[in-house]
Amino acid sequence: MRGSHRQKIASASSADSWEQDDDQHADEGAGAPAAPLTAEQAQQLRGRIRQVSPWWIVGAQAGAGLLAAWIAGAWTGNAAIGWSVAWGALAVALPAGVFARALRRGAGSMVLLWEWVKLGLTVALLLASPRVVPGLDWLALLAGVILATKMYWVAFVFARRRRLTGN
Repeated sequence: MRGSHRQKIASASSADSWEQDDDQHADEGAGAPAAPLTAEQAQQLRGRIRQVSPWWIVGAQAGAGLLAAWIAGAWTGNAAIGWSVAWGALAVALPAGVFARALRRGAGSMVLLWEWVKLGLTVALLLASPRVVPGLDWLALLAGVILATKMYWVAFVFARRRRLTGN
């Protein structure tokens, strides 16, 4: 009985300290809203943030897909599995390349339209898979799609690492 009473007191005191911390942080952010950046400050901020080229991402998608296709085909001894992985990666990389080209040509206000084009082209390539890849292995195709899609995260990690290290 005594132990449970002590636990209640300890948990109550830790809950109070959490509330005090929350109150302290709320007071810090209660000031005036942040002032807008000047043009010079905005330019400096843009210079500090390193962006990854969309072409690097498309190249990484294609390269990772081809490497995975080669490894999968060699490991299993089944060329159809390798072709399935390659087609899955191509179904992501090719539409991403079309999207990147559209954005580089100044289609900034049409981003949503080009995103729909990218999505439609991906679906069309996946629907064409059984006719294009003889002996299609759906699991290998899915692996290629997932691998190529994850290259966006790889690019994000590398961009963040370069920004933190300055290289």
